[in-house]
Amino acid sequence: MSRIATRFAALRRESRGALIPFVEAWDPDAATAMELLRGFPGAGADLIEIGIPFTDPMADGPIIQAAGKRGLKAGVKLHDVLTMVRDFRRADSDTPVILMGYLNPILSHGAEKFCADAATAGVDGLIIVDLPPEESDMLLPFAEANGLDFIRLVAPTTDDARLKLVMNGSSGFVYYVAITGITGTRSATTEHLSQAIPRIRKATDLPIAIGFGVRTPAQAAEASRIADAAVVASALIETLSHHLDEHGHAKPGAAEIVLAQVRELAEAVRGAQG
Repeated sequence: MSRIATRFAALRRESRGALIPFVEAWDPDAATAMELLRGFPGAGADLIEIGIPFTDPMADGPIIQAAGKRGLKAGVKLHDVLTMVRDFRRADSDTPVILMGYLNPILSHGAEKFCADAATAGVDGLIIVDLPPEESDMLLPFAEANGLDFIRLVAPTTDDARLKLVMNGSSGFVYYVAITGITGTRSATTEHLSQAIPRIRKATDLPIAIGFGVRTPAQAAEASRIADAAVVASALIETLSHHLDEHGHAKPGAAEIVLAQVRELAEAVRGAQG
């Protein structure tokens, strides 16, 4: 089994959901992002998402957009993101790592080469925000050939007929975008999630992660209880942004403050009944 499948199987045995924190590559610099990445597992992360900075992040709200701009200003390139994962793998061979980003940088790198390089670096899964199922053959065959899970996005507007199409070729887990619109702007209600997740379960046996709007420990606990995982991104990046100096550099202890937030989220997720 893949690292992602192995991790979710272990969590099912523990009767609990997963916490998936997010870090934007090189935000605000390579060292700080790497400190967060290395610190996530010890703080309670079950899986990790790494954002690939891009100049036109159409699905991202202002918080993640700003993080991407900081990463690009710091000079990050796609090969640097893969180097982050490779360096992380020297000390951690178990925690699943998912790259989340947009198609353009991957095509610039070369789709087949990217998937091979990502697998070699230790990446486990891909979330490509702007790649519709109808065009997945641009990347999916290369991902499958290299053992990379291809994680699909499902939105509140995805009807039952399209849900079947979205699930075709999906692996790892399903990422439920809990709100319509961009990241970090609002949160879904418990009532909405309680209706949406069972509908998705009818279409797939894959674990379901809830993202876009999960900010607090209570929300993370609720998401991991209703589904199988909670993805927290904007809340962590916002905390980091509050601990940058006037030049956009991380203040001393900035990463540890974010990791403390991850510990609070992890504690809440671990206390939730699956």
